Amino acid sequence: MTEAAAASSAVVVMEEERLDVLSKTGQKTGISKPRGEVHRDGDYHRAVHVWIYAESTQELLLQRRADCKDSYPGQWDISSAGHISAGDSSLVSAQRELQEELGISLPKDAFEFIFIYLQECVINDGKFINNEFNDVYLVTTVDPIPLEAFTLQETEVSAVKYISHEEYRSLLVKEDPDYVPYDVDEQYGQLFEIIRKRYTENTVARRLSLQKQLCRYASVSLDAELTGLSNIDRKTLGLLIKAAKLMDEIFYLQIWYSNPALRDWLKENAGASELDKLKWLYYSINKSPWSCLDENEAFLTTTDSAIKLLPEATKPVSGWKGLEYKAAFPSLKPPGANFYPPDMDKMEFKLWNDSLTEKEQNDAMGFFTVIKRHSEFSLDSSLSNHAVHGTNHLMTAHDLYSVPYSKEYNSFLRKAAELLHEAGDLAGSTSLKRLLHSKADAFFSNDYYESDIAWMELDSKLDITIGPYETYEDEIFGYKATFEAFIGIRDDKATAQLKLFGDNLQFLEQNLPMDSAYKSKNVNAAPIRVIQLLYNAGDVKGPQTVAFNLPNDERIVKDRGTSMVMLKNVSEAKFKHILQPIADVCISKEQKGLVDFESFFTHTICHECCHGIGPHTITLPDGQKSTVRKELQELHSALEEAKADIVGLWALKFLINQDLLPRSLVKSMYVSFLTGCFRSVRFGLAEAHGKGQALQFNWMYEKEAFILHPDETFSVDFAKVEEAVENLSREILTIQAKGDKEAANLLLQKYCKMTRPLKLALEKLESVQVPVDIAPIFPIVNEIAE
Repeated sequence: MTEAAAASSAVVVMEEERLDVLSKTGQKTGISKPRGEVHRDGDYHRAVHVWIYAESTQELLLQRRADCKDSYPGQWDISSAGHISAGDSSLVSAQRELQEELGISLPKDAFEFIFIYLQECVINDGKFINNEFNDVYLVTTVDPIPLEAFTLQETEVSAVKYISHEEYRSLLVKEDPDYVPYDVDEQYGQLFEIIRKRYTENTVARRLSLQKQLCRYASVSLDAELTGLSNIDRKTLGLLIKAAKLMDEIFYLQIWYSNPALRDWLKENAGASELDKLKWLYYSINKSPWSCLDENEAFLTTTDSAIKLLPEATKPVSGWKGLEYKAAFPSLKPPGANFYPPDMDKMEFKLWNDSLTEKEQNDAMGFFTVIKRHSEFSLDSSLSNHAVHGTNHLMTAHDLYSVPYSKEYNSFLRKAAELLHEAGDLAGSTSLKRLLHSKADAFFSNDYYESDIAWMELDSKLDITIGPYETYEDEIFGYKATFEAFIGIRDDKATAQLKLFGDNLQFLEQNLPMDSAYKSKNVNAAPIRVIQLLYNAGDVKGPQTVAFNLPNDERIVKDRGTSMVMLKNVSEAKFKHILQPIADVCISKEQKGLVDFESFFTHTICHECCHGIGPHTITLPDGQKSTVRKELQELHSALEEAKADIVGLWALKFLINQDLLPRSLVKSMYVSFLTGCFRSVRFGLAEAHGKGQALQFNWMYEKEAFILHPDETFSVDFAKVEEAVENLSREILTIQAKGDKEAANLLLQKYCKMTRPLKLALEKLESVQVPVDIAPIFPIVNEIAE
């Protein structure tokens, strides 16, 4: 049934279907009403539209509405459509309507959400008011489904047919009376435009576009000296690389549920043409169909995705092998990745979370769980049996529930744990042995506390970080951690030189530019390890990290502090291939000589140190204990990166003033920082580091600490920069200490913009083709892993 189908007579088995009443902006009000009352009163509500498109014939499937319908009887309409019942979800409703009306049972990866269509109309002589938000889905099949394969719901559908999408659009423009009307010059025109763009692409232009995107990454081979490793160490290293590769498998799945199928398909077909090779190469950098350097704009579409055969999707037809569909993904990157149901909003999560016990709430908001739907599980079970029973599949008052990572990713974590235990048995270092065994145990228990403590205390030539840590991919709340792995060889000389920074964290905390009431009296010294990176995996897509400060678990930060790992060979590669060329283009002639590796690397160290100081666990105005992460939610990552950057710059000057660092660093650190702003902003304003850097640059430019010259180069005003740095540090630290999300939002909205000075710099860098980042190659891995 269509959006107008609600006006029709329907067979009512029990009570009339209830619908969630929405606000005019589409938000749930918490009220539900019978369907008849919703349309009588003109309440806003939600429905689903499902279109089936056959690629080989470029045709859309239409259904003819049953003659018994009292709205648009006998007219041709959407492939399948229907209301979303109160408490139900959009995607599950789309699956259910397709099965009930047409007898087609498809998994969720067949459905591509493409847009929301708001229909506001009055029909049936004013007796039926339809104010409906329609979630529009596209199912892409390789070939048309044989008409004999459909099982039609007689009370809803009298026939189905395929029609060219161009012909169908033409009929709608002409307002042909045999077709339910849609205004294709308004919102619904998006459907036809999406199809047109996908299937009339210019192959040459697309190939050139992908080549240009790839050229933004400088391919760099990262080597490290292995002469200090024994044969046992080398065998241990081989096992760790195998375990790290499993973090890749989990991360691909965490991004989106059809992402692993897309990866395998692109890899398998990379040799088919030059375009297919470029698709695979750029996908390999981004680890998804969304480009990290382009505000997560999709560079692939479902058209490029894997073909899946599902014979049981319909009733069998002699001589037909079954339904083949494309594994779908949306053009807009889902903010909740694959951690939450794709159609879940914050309000639904809040209502569910408020109903939970304190322990259950900690799990729901914790790092190491995914959130799922009971109704999706129930529907998947029923579809596998080729039957749907009733309309309400809720097992509890709320549809959501949490699943621990140890269960969700069990097949991968079990293999990884076996490898880590084997490596732990071989390891000669006591601390490495402890880390590997405890991390393997954590993969099963879902409790990473002890293994993270073991990681902080690691004292081994062979260095490894492995497990779920960063939360950047969760753009809804910033709660959920992605899996990653970094394997390297410790640089003992460089590590010894950095002890100064870790030992002075409490001293820095005591002198932070914020109210003393917010300062912690128990900041632990932070161990800093410098490594030469051998291999990374998992959440290492797009721009490469030069350092990290972990863990993010506030319990450990409070009890033990954090530990830092600096990737020196990555930093050296970035300075040589990116920062130095940026300075040559964007920094004034008088100051470009001040940009040096020592200042760049030293500020990177301070950046990571400053993740470990400042507010973490906080007291709210009502006396409740909380954390900055929980209060700032999706704004936390960007603000925390800005804090670490700007407070890191403040900390360098503070340590220089204390004669703990040489005064020769002063000018070079500020100019190197300015140069680094252009480097990070090129990551895009959809990425936490890019957002944080735009905030800092625009603040400093507004305070006249950064100067734009007539020749479009930049310099630092050394008389103004120190005060500007201290004031921004104070602003961010105070927002974090108060857990003030409103103030954080205002600060980011005001300063996180692509302003004219930033545009000028970025255009200059693009014109001379300075790389945006590096794409590392790890040649030693193949040698060790053999």
